[in-house]
Amino acid sequence: MEKRELTCIGCPMGCMLTVILENGEVTEVTGNTCQKGDIYARKEVVNPTRIVTSTVKVTGGEKERVSVKTASDIPKDKIFEVMKAIDAASISAPVNIGDTVIKDVAGTGVDVIATKNIS
Repeated sequence: MEKRELTCIGCPMGCMLTVILENGEVTEVTGNTCQKGDIYARKEVVNPTRIVTSTVKVTGGEKERVSVKTASDIPKDKIFEVMKAIDAASISAPVNIGDTVIKDVAGTGVDVIATKNIS
């Protein structure tokens, strides 16, 4: 049996969670005050993921950079690879919210999308 303690980020409460694992599987989550805590804890200890936010260079636009994010969460161990691809990327204006800036970033199956309009 393995015991892990985390602070939940599923809602603003910030509950202190205790997760019990047996043979790599979650058997119990305690400390959560809502269902989001249970879901977060189970995912975080078995397959942690994150949404990555950053900026990408824009050529020919009113601004030099556009804010971007991954369209959904990616495996935590891919963050540095994703950031390397984002840092190397460049897009030409105009850019609209939701435009795909990088398709299938770092082989994750997740696109990087613009979160701001740049004309």
